[in-house]
Amino acid sequence: MAKKFKATIIGGSGYGGAELARRLLMHPDVELVRVASIDHVGEPLSAVHPHFEGATELKFENLTPTEAAKGCDVALLALPHKVTASKVPELIAAGVKIVDMSGDFRLRDAALYEKFYGAKHPHPELLGSFVYGLPELNRAEIKKAKYVASPGCFATSMELALLPLARAGLLDGAVVHVTGITGSSGSGIAPGTGTHHPSRAGNLKTYKPLEHQHVPEVVQTLQDAGAKGLELRFVPISAPLTRGIFTTCFLELPAEVDNAKLAAMFDETYAREPFARRPKQRLPEVVAVAGSNFIEVGFTAGAVHGGKRTVTTFAAIDNLIKGGAGQAIQNMNLVLGCDERASLEDTGNWP
Repeated sequence: MAKKFKATIIGGSGYGGAELARRLLMHPDVELVRVASIDHVGEPLSAVHPHFEGATELKFENLTPTEAAKGCDVALLALPHKVTASKVPELIAAGVKIVDMSGDFRLRDAALYEKFYGAKHPHPELLGSFVYGLPELNRAEIKKAKYVASPGCFATSMELALLPLARAGLLDGAVVHVTGITGSSGSGIAPGTGTHHPSRAGNLKTYKPLEHQHVPEVVQTLQDAGAKGLELRFVPISAPLTRGIFTTCFLELPAEVDNAKLAAMFDETYAREPFARRPKQRLPEVVAVAGSNFIEVGFTAGAVHGGKRTVTTFAAIDNLIKGGAGQAIQNMNLVLGCDERASLEDTGNWP
């Protein structure tokens, strides 16, 4: 039997950490050896994540990054923004590969980080040393990387809804308007006044309109894909869902860009992608991807007005999986040379 890679999770008490652990506990090639957390120290994982009852004897441990990474091939970080950046130098010194789920190393511009995350980056010299972990764009670079910054949840949905257009040169000089509807699990395990269930159930509301921290991440990524002079106007919406993101992008394109041309672009981009699909008989739906690492993408070419055609593109993901821990596992698989699909091929639940 081939020797398994060894993995550690740093920040395992939240929803992202739980999904990382779930995928690692059933991984054919990687063994989860420890879970570090400053909360629930000494308690079994099942004390916080009840679906692990009887599945593992691992307990939460209060460990330094060096202790957490000892003997491991890869460290998966599920820590809050700003906390991660303080831990990474010690992990780099430990010689372990890193897959980070926070926003601390996605941007290459320290000024943009400070503007959108509200603090100076503690290690700006490390910006640009992480490969951005969107496999549909950067697979070859991820395979060679030691350090990967997994994308944000909203960012993943927007980027993959627009990537075919960026590659076709249709986003040059474009102004794209986006709405994104998200479930409550994206706000984390600790309830707040705006995220607690009683304030979300039966409610829709916006937050951070036109100022969300994923905007510069999306612009940077689509520029890397070929878009020049792109501007993004994004309004996120809080919805009474537990899991899921549904994103709609609105833009004006040349009149000749009809449904047939859009279909050719999207199919060329995604036909061979293991976790991206374009439904042929319907448009994307959250319920079709919830609980899975799949993303559904789609589009509609509308009427022509003033020589321009209104086009909308859509994406649906599970914010905790393809928008979070699942994509981190996908990146880990690529970094370690495992089958990219390992522990991620389940299709979720219906209904």
